[in-house]
Amino acid sequence: MYTPAHFAPSPDTVESLLQHAGAANLVTMTEDGLLATLLPFVYEPSIGERGALHAHMARNNTQWSSAATGEALMIVQGNDAYISPSWYASKAEHGRVVPTWNYSTAHVYGKLVIHDDADWLGRHVRRLSNQHEAGMPRPWAVDEAPERFIAGQLKAIVGVELVITRVEAKTKLSQNRAPADVDGVIEGLRARGDSASAADVERARTS
Repeated sequence: MYTPAHFAPSPDTVESLLQHAGAANLVTMTEDGLLATLLPFVYEPSIGERGALHAHMARNNTQWSSAATGEALMIVQGNDAYISPSWYASKAEHGRVVPTWNYSTAHVYGKLVIHDDADWLGRHVRRLSNQHEAGMPRPWAVDEAPERFIAGQLKAIVGVELVITRVEAKTKLSQNRAPADVDGVIEGLRARGDSASAADVERARTS
């Protein structure tokens, strides 16, 4: 990944992205060519030297049963946003401004491990559900559903674990702009209702 020094995130920022992103595209090279599937995932930092991403896919999806050649890749995407040049204070000074796009992303490479057993899947779907239900007024839990129903649902999916070997990450969040321009970006994003992207820019400025 092309990453200029001013867009290189700290290890803590990468860790936060992996902890809080909801889904990622799993990309594998197989005998049938490139295959890709968008999967919700959970980051498990205690596994291996660099952690692992745990996900699942439909049993009918042939990607899990098509042997991956070399490393597999999961593309994790954080918040992203269009940045209007009209938000820059420097527009009024010299006009030499153009639109751009802000984003946070991580390319997570690793060894793909398939888990086709109910115990692993049961633990995984509970962790995944609990993670996303945590902010709900009345969080739903897997065990609220009938046991036989859940058992049937688990038979229809297969577990996917990416044991991480390396991570290439980038946070392009207006770090290359003058302070007044950054102020304008934050104000513009907030005015548009994109408070999450505005907060990302604010954190990048103070980190």
